[in-house]
Amino acid sequence: MIDQPHSLPETLLTRIAEALERLAPPAPPQVNWLTHPAYVWLGQTARAVERLEAPSLPLMRGIDAQKAAVVDNVARLARGAAAHDMLLWGSRGMGKSAVLRAAVNAADAAHPGAIALVQAMPDASLPLLFAQLRGVPRQFLVLLDDLGFDAGDAEGARLLRSWLEGGVEARPANVRLAVTSNRRAIVERHMSEQDDPINPRDAVDDRLALADRFGLSLGFHACNQDDYLAIIAGYCTELALPYDAGDALEWSKRRGSRSGRVAWQYVNELAGRAGKAL
Repeated sequence: MIDQPHSLPETLLTRIAEALERLAPPAPPQVNWLTHPAYVWLGQTARAVERLEAPSLPLMRGIDAQKAAVVDNVARLARGAAAHDMLLWGSRGMGKSAVLRAAVNAADAAHPGAIALVQAMPDASLPLLFAQLRGVPRQFLVLLDDLGFDAGDAEGARLLRSWLEGGVEARPANVRLAVTSNRRAIVERHMSEQDDPINPRDAVDDRLALADRFGLSLGFHACNQDDYLAIIAGYCTELALPYDAGDALEWSKRRGSRSGRVAWQYVNELAGRAGKAL
């Protein structure tokens, strides 16, 4: 007669099961997509943002046409009307991401709880994010901030085209994409592209074709001296801070540029000199 192997004691099986559970990664927490004005997508789950920080729209000077277009498009999205995916491109520090945040705040004030901003990275499992947002009774603006693909990153550019134009992984109907970039073409370009002996425009046109997928493409250009001073004047009036135009211009010269960001840095300096908190 062959002896049957002894079964493991129940207590040992329990201990093995508990050890395996400890080794297994915990399931990502469930996200309530209806409760907050903004979220940061982390790749598998999201972190809720209690308050979406942005300057008030009247304080944003020198970008009036761009601001009006963004505010109108985000308001349409919040109402559930047809709205565009947006590409905001151009000079650093001219308020591309700030105007998006401010427009979402304005739309949320007009239609409480109707819209939320979700900031994400383009390589952070966006199809999984889209799957979670699909069917949620709310509108979402997914922000890909400061986006740019290296010349060799054809896969990243392909995915973005797919998300925009109805591929298998396309964003759902209640989601629109907003992309900010320092260059309109998004994909890095080189002067050698101009030297193609077969068709010198093909490579350049292919780069720009990605930008053409956006229904709304807005350029943000470095501000002139008058716009720079107007931005500072707006902030200083709102915050009751005195300023000197010559000092403000000297501040910009030392930084080598004039922009909304440089203007705000100067206002921050003025507040510090006056012993005020911002």
